[in-house]
Amino acid sequence: AKGHPVDRKMGIVEKIKELEAEYARTQKNKATEGHLGLIKAKLAKLRGELLAESASGSGSGGEGFAVQKSGDGRVALIGFPSVGKSSLLSELTETESVAAGYEFTTLTCIPGNLVYNDTKIQLLDLPGIIEGAAHGKGRGREVIAVARTSDLVLMVLDAAKEGVDNHRVILERELETVGLRLNKTPPDVSLVKKKTGGVKFNATVPLTKLGDDPQKTVHAILHEYKLHNVELLVREDVTTDELIDVINGNRKYVKCLYAYNKIDAITIEEIDALARQPHSVVVSVHAKLNLDYLLERMWDYMGLIRIYTKRRGAPPDLDEPVVLSTQRPGGITVEAAAKHVSRELLVIFSYAMVWGTSVKFSPQRVGLQHTLQDEDVIQIVAKTNNQQKLDKDYSLRVQAYNKSIAEKRRNRTKDGKKKRSTG
Repeated sequence: AKGHPVDRKMGIVEKIKELEAEYARTQKNKATEGHLGLIKAKLAKLRGELLAESASGSGSGGEGFAVQKSGDGRVALIGFPSVGKSSLLSELTETESVAAGYEFTTLTCIPGNLVYNDTKIQLLDLPGIIEGAAHGKGRGREVIAVARTSDLVLMVLDAAKEGVDNHRVILERELETVGLRLNKTPPDVSLVKKKTGGVKFNATVPLTKLGDDPQKTVHAILHEYKLHNVELLVREDVTTDELIDVINGNRKYVKCLYAYNKIDAITIEEIDALARQPHSVVVSVHAKLNLDYLLERMWDYMGLIRIYTKRRGAPPDLDEPVVLSTQRPGGITVEAAAKHVSRELLVIFSYAMVWGTSVKFSPQRVGLQHTLQDEDVIQIVAKTNNQQKLDKDYSLRVQAYNKSIAEKRRNRTKDGKKKRSTG
């Protein structure tokens, strides 16, 4: 049957191969940048379709990797089979992940928790990725899906084999294909879809990476995605890849740290060369070398900060900090800290008193948008009843509260009647 999912999937794979071949044989220069951008747009669209096909087709078979999120941060350990991920997890946490000298020892996702700087961090030991994981080979798609929910990807590589195998480049390519952007920031591009009005395209900077005619390239890429009524404002010199990322809108920007394991098996010159690479740490789990520095770098890359809360007239609670991250929506503002404690606090928030390095004076009175720093102490001061009465939505809040109280009373009465009738 022509519309059979397997046939359709094979057709998409064939088209991807044709486009990749065309991209490889096209000369790379300023004149062909527009054409290459269009090929990239088609490739990105087809890869998205292929992943959607795989997701709908693999709903029934196999065991999922749904691991409940716990702790204040989540780190995904990703790597090829037998690079020492399980050994690293066992060394850093209390968890035993089966480790052996042969490949594919770990077949499911194993979570473990470690406490660092009074903060619980969840480490996930994921099964080894193999090449082609993005297209559903091995358990690659599930592995990558878990990586998308993490605050940090810790890519574990074999220092002794990296020069030959080139695993870092392969894994980066796999993660890029499924929409993970490692150690990158979202491009400063605003795209608003409209119902009418055609394409309105403006750029505040010269666009040097979109070919000879950037306007034509942008229109061609938008046309490929069937976007005919949009407002596009570009505030930085973007590439075609970045523009496609903005159009897709489902890209995850995540920090990645490369941990080169088994350094006890290579020379000091090779260790030095690996350690000087960007975003890299060299360790040996077997010899317990440099693991403290790895934890320190993980903490920095996750962008975590601890905020201690205090009540009026009481000392701060230094046992259980509120942990915020620069990587998450909301960031490290007073608003994010208040929301973390209770959403109700935002409704009755008047101002906050902050002690610590983020303010000039201790304490200092600040608003919701004040940016906090590690180990600040915060006291949230609520509005008085008279101030709350001046709010626009005060009467609606009172009505909602009275309604919830009445509902509870009704339920209590029903429960009492049931007990009497059954008793």
